[in-house]
Amino acid sequence: MNERITIFDTTLRDGEQSPGCSMTIAEKVRLARQLDALGVDVIEAGFPIASEGDFEAVRAVAKACRGPVVAALSRASEADVLRAAAALEAATRPRIHTFIATSDIHLLYKLHRTREEVLAATTAAVRLARHYVDDVEFSAEDATRSDPEFLCDVVSAAAAEGATTINIPDTVGYTTPAEYAALTRSIRARLPSDVTISVHCHNDLGLAVANSLAALDAGARQVECTINGIGERAGNAALEEIVMACNVRADRLPFTTGIRTGEIHATSQLLSQLIRCAVPPNKAIVGRNAFAHEAGIHQHGVLSNPLCYEIMAPETVGAPASEIVLGKHSGRHALAARCKELGHAISGDELDAVYTRFIALADRKKRLYDQDVLGIVDAVASCSISEAG
Repeated sequence: MNERITIFDTTLRDGEQSPGCSMTIAEKVRLARQLDALGVDVIEAGFPIASEGDFEAVRAVAKACRGPVVAALSRASEADVLRAAAALEAATRPRIHTFIATSDIHLLYKLHRTREEVLAATTAAVRLARHYVDDVEFSAEDATRSDPEFLCDVVSAAAAEGATTINIPDTVGYTTPAEYAALTRSIRARLPSDVTISVHCHNDLGLAVANSLAALDAGARQVECTINGIGERAGNAALEEIVMACNVRADRLPFTTGIRTGEIHATSQLLSQLIRCAVPPNKAIVGRNAFAHEAGIHQHGVLSNPLCYEIMAPETVGAPASEIVLGKHSGRHALAARCKELGHAISGDELDAVYTRFIALADRKKRLYDQDVLGIVDAVASCSISEAG
């Protein structure tokens, strides 16, 4: 049987940190309800100490969403942990997610702390968080650029204090799949079996999803991701890509999730609407071209059997039906199919004549529409009548 993995959605926290992607409290609650409908296991609702607005947003999401775990982020400090705990008071299933950087570059230039001080802060923060909630996650920021032995010491200390989930973030999108898998295996071997390994990958090198999947193969059982892959800089691992990779390639990725895949497209569209940021047309799974075809060979294949060029049906992610786009790359099969849809069954010489005019027009226009096709069909029919007369 395929193993169940936890989907941790951080669209409302890390995703919202994307420039220009901030949301009001009401918008966060609206999206959180949709994430609940989508079936995510954990909703990271915000960073309560960052602002009064973030605090209130976490409180509002905790009240609105009673099914998923609701997480609040905090640095490894007393003030942060207390603020997170207060924001989560109304949550049915609260989680405090505390973090501190472990790479030498962060210790030297950002934290101005020694390794011993970081270790002590980790221990104190997790211990304090456990005083308020049973579910504590600890993240070692910039884990993939940290000294592996020190990293293992820190996460082991967090687990010893009661952290139930240990996250290994690729904070700056630096690692590669093989390297990340090796690190995940190493940490998995050092921690108790009842501690969940989580991964949080950024996309600076375009490897966030690949790295996340590699970590699953190496023993991670929680993936932190966002809708449409939004997030700091180049973004986070995209939830829809991870989920559908496991769905389509269960032979190679033997993992199941609680995601209701039919809600993926609606969730993507809602986020895009709320943050006023369009999804790139070539975006996997949710881009408008994900199930669109213009090349003649592809159109012929899809019209014969969608499996020729579609590895998943659009309805599995709640997307509109496959679209045959008419343009200069289209072939006779697609044109004949569109004409039939428009009430004109054409073939033989008539199809050849319509196709010749169609291609001539397509060379001048980027995309042809139904009215263009109908105009061509009428013109060819008029010519035929004139010739016959």
